[in-house]
Amino acid sequence: MLRLIIRRSCFVTLLVFGSVALAQTEFSADFVDHNLHHEGKEPTKIYFGKNKMRFDSVGDTREGGGSVLFNFANESWVVLMPNHMYMEMPSSMMEKRGMFHFFKTGDPSDACADWLKVEENKGGTCHKVGSETVNGRSTIKYEGTNSKGEPGAAWFDSKLRFPVKWEGKNGGGELQHIQEGAQPASLFEIPADYTKMDMGGMTKKPH
Repeated sequence: MLRLIIRRSCFVTLLVFGSVALAQTEFSADFVDHNLHHEGKEPTKIYFGKNKMRFDSVGDTREGGGSVLFNFANESWVVLMPNHMYMEMPSSMMEKRGMFHFFKTGDPSDACADWLKVEENKGGTCHKVGSETVNGRSTIKYEGTNSKGEPGAAWFDSKLRFPVKWEGKNGGGELQHIQEGAQPASLFEIPADYTKMDMGGMTKKPH
């Protein structure tokens, strides 16, 4: 279950074509992983507040659901488990996946500059394709390759300064049903009735 939660929350960083600007407009949306969607999985709900993001993963009866809270101001993240426990995860896990670097401030009209700065993309290529409409949103499309020569494409929402569609070697995804507006602060906080999980040995002993 934990693996599924983390896979869904990290999927955007693994397949989206480049580094993007931290969203300037708060919003919520359905995060559709095309690979999981073909397997009959439900979309993941994503919420973006100021310097914070939340993924709500809906699993089946075997996998369960869960949430991941990201704080980009202090580069921390927490996993909320369906059994009312939570885990504080090391920032190094996200650094390896490029999560915090992925959301560094940049210019969506010049995403190539950010893309080519990422270590995994050095020596790759990037070019702007042009303006396209995705799910009713105005976007700028980019195409390119990473350092391994693997192709990718992404569509950046000019207003949200966030990718709303992406394609890569291993799959792709998109944001649907985007709703702009301020997000409740409680979404990005650990609920009071949750107990911290002992990370030593990954056991479920509360502190």
